[in-house]
Amino acid sequence: MRVSVISPERSLFDGEADAVVAPAFDGQVGILPRHAPLMTLLGEGILNVQGKGESTRFRVAGGFLQVVGDAVRIVAGKAENA
Repeated sequence: MRVSVISPERSLFDGEADAVVAPAFDGQVGILPRHAPLMTLLGEGILNVQGKGESTRFRVAGGFLQVVGDAVRIVAGKAENA
């Protein structure tokens, strides 16, 4: 699935991934390929993007996560590499 992570300052990640684990406002949410459409607010914590045997982690706070088709878009109010 295609994953993009965007902060107000820049694009942090844009690529293929096998799984995403994100801090939603009310707990962790896991996204796998072919996930049902979803939109949720982000809380504060670690966003983990897993793919090709490696994991990329970001510290995020606020914003939203959207799943449409085979794309996951994360627009964070604050984001940095963790």
